[in-house]
Amino acid sequence: MSRQADYAVHPQFIERWSPRSFSGEPITQEELFALFEAARWAPSANNSQPWRFVYSTRDSASWASFLDLLIESNQRWASRASALIILLSKTTHLRPGNDQPTPLFSNSLDAGAAWANLALQAEHSGWRSHAIGGFDRERARQLLGVPEDYKVEIAIAIGRQADRSYLPEELQAREQPTPRHALPSLVAEGRFAFTDA
Repeated sequence: MSRQADYAVHPQFIERWSPRSFSGEPITQEELFALFEAARWAPSANNSQPWRFVYSTRDSASWASFLDLLIESNQRWASRASALIILLSKTTHLRPGNDQPTPLFSNSLDAGAAWANLALQAEHSGWRSHAIGGFDRERARQLLGVPEDYKVEIAIAIGRQADRSYLPEELQAREQPTPRHALPSLVAEGRFAFTDA
């Protein structure tokens, strides 16, 4: 599927997509931490930096338990990833001059910015990433020892892209870049003017 921007943007935004077919190639700590480094530089409200990443690589003792957090249909393809990451966000923030943390309403937005940085760095480095919503967040909270003032956001699979033939047959046709909505359906001047199709 061909992707075409309506306005001039850097090709990285159009070229990045989320494959499911991975080669199973190991990722080094240096390669993985370069992705976390890119995420670290994302913008955040009041410089709160609420994102946290907990990871497992396929050669580690925790791999099976991370994979088991995913719903079965996601386990089928994510089992060939090189790393699985759980993205968390802190829901409170200790602002300068305060002695008690207060709610941070942009925690998920800010964590999403960090995820976008990570995904673009993966693409730039020859790795691929795929965000996963289908997993057991409460089990992840328990397994990882996540405190109550953190939100379990998404799981992320990282790997080298492989041929679609490695996927279960029903997923092979979906293994391609996806289109985007036209800008007029996403952007309005002055007031809300959208009709959801």
